[in-house]
Amino acid sequence: MELVAAAAVDVTNFVTASEASSQAFKTATLLKSLTINALIMGENGVGKRTLASFILPNATAINGSNYEELLQAMESSNEIIITDIDTFPNIKLLIDTIKTNKVRVIATSKQSFSNEYLDDIFSVKFDIPPLSAREEDVQELIEVFVKDAVKLFGGENKFNIKDFKPDLSDNANSLRRQVMISYLLQDIDDKELMDIIENYLFDKLGSNSDYRNYLYLYEVPLIRAGLTKFKSQLQLSDRLGLNRNTLRKKISDNKEYLQGENDE
Repeated sequence: MELVAAAAVDVTNFVTASEASSQAFKTATLLKSLTINALIMGENGVGKRTLASFILPNATAINGSNYEELLQAMESSNEIIITDIDTFPNIKLLIDTIKTNKVRVIATSKQSFSNEYLDDIFSVKFDIPPLSAREEDVQELIEVFVKDAVKLFGGENKFNIKDFKPDLSDNANSLRRQVMISYLLQDIDDKELMDIIENYLFDKLGSNSDYRNYLYLYEVPLIRAGLTKFKSQLQLSDRLGLNRNTLRKKISDNKEYLQGENDE
């Protein structure tokens, strides 16, 4: 099941393949039919803003750090979404303003956010777990983002997920970026790849040791691809025409990017 997000919300296109996300969506669906305030907590990119917009589709969304804009909006709106409410500098003042103006609020915050005044205004508080705890959602989101990539860049609806390790460091934000880049790179040609590296290096070059400093940009992907394809350092050193000890030294020199590759 997929919830299509409104414009300008976060990237998750909220999916409900996992039990945790399904429960969060059920809570949001219930809140949509009620008139109570709610706080949705969780990390960046887990779908907080998407669910908030689902509950209040016509409400203005304002970040908690926009102090003046938020207070002014509550004087003229009867529904509002406050994103990152934990960034508002005076929670007591905010709660008092919500009460005075009788504004219905759906807010989002970091999972760890706590304040003594929150219980005075938010009848419902619930968490959305990170994607690392929602494996089923990750697979569905990859499919969503591949479709987005096809629409944006054109080409065929294909994506090689073999050896694909999802980057969930920033949940759906990092996953979407990774899928987009991976989609583009799967059909990249030599010239396009060289153009990317040239663009990357242009502003970085300047010292008398740049050749040595940036050699890893060639060596690391070569070693990674070779070990994935040929399965062992012995096979790779033979295919590259390198002495095995030379290959081991290159792996050691680039250990920051090749952790675990010293294993036989």
